[in-house]
Amino acid sequence: MKYFEIEFLPEALEYLNNIPTKAKDKILFNMAVAKSKKDPKLFKPLQDGIWYFRARHFGIHYRMFAFWDKTNKVDTLVIATHGIIKKSNKLNKSEIRKAKAIKYKYFESKK
Repeated sequence: MKYFEIEFLPEALEYLNNIPTKAKDKILFNMAVAKSKKDPKLFKPLQDGIWYFRARHFGIHYRMFAFWDKTNKVDTLVIATHGIIKKSNKLNKSEIRKAKAIKYKYFESKK
């Protein structure tokens, strides 16, 4: 059973195209698994409706920020906003603010 579909915004696609192919494959694989299996190790909530996909490749922690779009009652979308390489134990608050701003712009454009 699929819980959601994923839509990539341009910055998310740019991020995926600029990381090593094997890391990109790992992120996309984890996203595919997260679509049909609830696993907080792969897809985890942060705050204010912002979530992130997690992947680790050769000890490097990759994160892809996202949010839910449930405006269409038939299909639930997860919108991937952008990604980062996590360098410390805490996520940079500016990245969360950036994801929130993208989310706000996304829903404003749907009005």
